[in-house]
Amino acid sequence: MEHANLSHLLEKLARHHLIPGAQLVVHRQGTTEAFEFGEQVHAGGLPMSREARVPVGSISKTFTASLAMILASDGDLDLDEPLAEYLPEAGGLSDRLTARHLLSHTGGLPSEPDEVRATTLRKHVLDCCRRVRPMHEPGDGFSYSNIGYSLAGHLIEVVTGMSWWEAMSSILLQPLGVRPHFVVAPGGGHVSVPGHAVNPARGRIVPVQQSLTLVDAPAGAIAASATDLALLGELLAGRGPELIGTAELKEMRLPVAGAEPFGMADAWGLGVALYDDGWFGHDGTGDGTSCHLRVHPESGTVVALTTNGSTGFAMWREFAREAGIGDYDPLRQLGKPLESAPEFTGRFYNGDTEYSVIPGHEAPLRLVVDGEPFAELTLYDGLMFAMRDVDTGETNQSGRFIRDSSNYEIGWLQVGGRLARRHVAA
Repeated sequence: MEHANLSHLLEKLARHHLIPGAQLVVHRQGTTEAFEFGEQVHAGGLPMSREARVPVGSISKTFTASLAMILASDGDLDLDEPLAEYLPEAGGLSDRLTARHLLSHTGGLPSEPDEVRATTLRKHVLDCCRRVRPMHEPGDGFSYSNIGYSLAGHLIEVVTGMSWWEAMSSILLQPLGVRPHFVVAPGGGHVSVPGHAVNPARGRIVPVQQSLTLVDAPAGAIAASATDLALLGELLAGRGPELIGTAELKEMRLPVAGAEPFGMADAWGLGVALYDDGWFGHDGTGDGTSCHLRVHPESGTVVALTTNGSTGFAMWREFAREAGIGDYDPLRQLGKPLESAPEFTGRFYNGDTEYSVIPGHEAPLRLVVDGEPFAELTLYDGLMFAMRDVDTGETNQSGRFIRDSSNYEIGWLQVGGRLARRHVAA
């Protein structure tokens, strides 16, 4: 698209989705274009500048994976060595888990721990290795896990002898030309653009604070501008500084066997989601923020979008579709609508997180997460469903039920890439 069209599209969609502020950077054919819209704080009068840092949520995982791949390129980290070789005191899962499992979400780890009792990555990792109940054996499936990236972050600490924050700053961010900016850090986090809870139905836009803890940092603590994200994208496209070896860059974007990120992407690599037509990248949501990175290595195209509104994910979906950018269509695989059936209702668990499927109001089923209404579910054949968000009214995500291979009954739920095991009463 032309420069003027991109600027117009950014403003049109941001206004439609009530996004207070957004940044867009597009790098293609050796040229970088940058656009900004709106304000850093709703009705605050401070424009969204090119340098403003937005909490990028889970795109932090791509930064952490890139740092790990630098270490792998240098021969300091073996992706297939059991974690026990690096963390002999961890016990539990560490003799079966590898860095490759962690970076590809195939380690069988729950998304979140039952409770966080530690204030350091080392203590948190030891608690998780010894206490968490695996969803499946490492390498046997895909379940999106923040715990896995906490482990990856501590693995980086062990290999480098630095804290994750120090290693991230000195080994990746500064050589990349990115000023380190963290939502949380041991000495205190940096001030970043606040997120906003947006309720389109009521036209409400309310600033919210970030709620991240120190132990979650490798999974979500980076704040960055769209320009910063584009620099990471150029690195991963093989067109930035030579920090990661060519073989390791290629390995990052190869589909990992057994990784089925249904509802999130077409496949998964190491630290990146893979999409049709050769695109890869990652999405990230902080508290009231939504940020997105896409890379097309064949053409050298990089697209980065940051938004400070909770409806930014829906905005991105429209933007990617209109601009012809690689993305995942969660509704593409849905076929014939089905009626609800009792076999789909019940409680499903990922770690301590409870997903309850109950009869719905505006659709056959409703999904409730930890007691809070989350989405109305419309069933389709193949055990798939579309999800209508109860807060935004958007239908832009999908999930599925999975049958237990031992008895062919519904045994699993997969939402947002996360597996949840069905609770069976004794």
